[in-house]
Amino acid sequence: MDNFAEQLVKKNETASDRARRVMVIVVGSLFTLALAGLSILQLSNPVMSLLGLVLAATAGYGTYHYVQNTYVEYEYTFTNGDLDVDKIIAKKKRREMLSTNIRQFTDFGKYNDGMEESDDMTVILATDNIASHEYYADFNDENVGSARLIFAPDERMLENIKKALPAKLRNKQL
Repeated sequence: MDNFAEQLVKKNETASDRARRVMVIVVGSLFTLALAGLSILQLSNPVMSLLGLVLAATAGYGTYHYVQNTYVEYEYTFTNGDLDVDKIIAKKKRREMLSTNIRQFTDFGKYNDGMEESDDMTVILATDNIASHEYYADFNDENVGSARLIFAPDERMLENIKKALPAKLRNKQL
């Protein structure tokens, strides 16, 4: 029987994320309006006017596209000891962040902000930014070497991961 669990985690915005988004909207809108205004002032030269409108439309679309890409979700998929983490951007694009076997974990447990990462360690953040229920998993990856995954599994996902952990980690207090 297959052991399967799937979880979707929406990244919560921090105050700096919201401030950055508002700033991009304001600056992008002002830039778009300025380009459109300049193109209207250049009506005597139709080529320059058309170029200004095209640039204004491009700036408006670029602003919209950037703002949409700030909406991020993570999907954890556990299947028979394999953990896959995908990043979903604006509910449109999916990018695989990692795929690993739980048996390759060298350490696993509750994550706290005071934990040290070594200089050669790659940190993979796939969490909702709520520190109270974040876990970490250290493992060696053939692409990046030493890696630490910081993620926020729910009870069902955590239960499946604990069953697949190596014996020395499974018996460790979490």
